[in-house]
Amino acid sequence: MSEVRPHKTMSKATRYVNIVAVAVPFIGVLTAIAMLWNSAVTWFDIAMLVGMYLISAFGVTVGYHRMLTHGAVQAPKWVRYAFVVAGSTAVEGPALIWAADHRKHHAHTDQEGDPHSPHIGGGEGLRGLWHAHVGWLWSTEIERGWPRKHTPDLLRDKGLVRISKWFPWIALVGLIIPFLAGWAFYGTVAGGLQTFVWAGLVRIFFIHHVTWSVNSICHFSGYRRFDVDDHSRNNPFLAVLTLGESWHHNHHAFPRSASHGMRWYEVDLSALLIKGFVKLGLMSKPVYISREQQAKKLPGAVPATAPQGAPLSDAA
Repeated sequence: MSEVRPHKTMSKATRYVNIVAVAVPFIGVLTAIAMLWNSAVTWFDIAMLVGMYLISAFGVTVGYHRMLTHGAVQAPKWVRYAFVVAGSTAVEGPALIWAADHRKHHAHTDQEGDPHSPHIGGGEGLRGLWHAHVGWLWSTEIERGWPRKHTPDLLRDKGLVRISKWFPWIALVGLIIPFLAGWAFYGTVAGGLQTFVWAGLVRIFFIHHVTWSVNSICHFSGYRRFDVDDHSRNNPFLAVLTLGESWHHNHHAFPRSASHGMRWYEVDLSALLIKGFVKLGLMSKPVYISREQQAKKLPGAVPATAPQGAPLSDAA
């Protein structure tokens, strides 16, 4: 356990690292705009961008979030570790810190103690949205998730602790890969740098802001279905980019569900991927919420007494 730093508030050093991690991809996007103006982009760069975006983003949505943080589905260690490594290439922080922050968010949703609510800690309106979106990453005052307190179960997995410790190197490899792929494809260092900008920096910029939009926009704008004591919302406009994470109100109503989309029209690509892995025998025991269980959380319903989310054969 000593391998994971037990800090509760962010150190100044971590704050500076976070500022750089946000600023550099933004500079990459500005560079990409200039490159686009000069036609310095090809189908290969876009294919690398989309492919690596999906790998990194599914690593976060399935690995970091649904598998580690909530235990929504089980998997052999090598599958579990592969998803966590993929999530690390999104450059959103070590898996154990990410999971601790997120569990703390659920424990104090939109109340004092929530590290990234648009309604607490940063003010209301645009100031609150800014705080929930990115401002919380730069604050040395708010109390962050603490692995020893919020993820003690994950700390018992030595493999996860190692991967979390190796996060900076995994993130670096995630940036080196597009450079080497571009160099190999174009045959020049300039070609490598071109793919690095698109599939490296631009990819990370989009993943960051799509993920952070769930923290900010999905607690501010969208529709609600269940009787839950927070400001979470389902936002259909972000569903595809977030790979299903923007059905955030559903998620807050049933955090352990492997599927955040709970109607046929709530497209959840992460849930589809989980179903595929289950059929292949690479994941097991997915937690789904039946319509009967959902009905118990509708406004005016009698409070549920049964345990939330028993493993079922199919999603509701």
